[in-house]
Amino acid sequence: MTEESVDRADAMFHALADRTRRDILRRVLAGEHSVSTLAAKYDMSFAAVQKHVAVLEKAGLLTKRRSGREQLASGDVEAVRSVASMLTELEQIWRGRIARIDVLLASDLDQED
Repeated sequence: MTEESVDRADAMFHALADRTRRDILRRVLAGEHSVSTLAAKYDMSFAAVQKHVAVLEKAGLLTKRRSGREQLASGDVEAVRSVASMLTELEQIWRGRIARIDVLLASDLDQED
């Protein structure tokens, strides 16, 4: 992995580490929402929701566009797929390690018999 891709992965996982941001992402993946509509769904200030949206945007998980006075947010499906791909890669590494441990344990049991 390049330094840039490592930084992007860090930003994505940081963004996804927060429950509110994950919920915002779910909503904008289902369809475009104005930031003010999103803010109405949470028991926090508009500014706090804007900050959550900014973290998701910086991580590349959503995009914003202006429509008049409104900021509209949309989820980036490809970015979410890249997170899933990273997790699959990590899972494969761990499955390989577990398989190697199983082989070692089996060979130890065979030697005891």
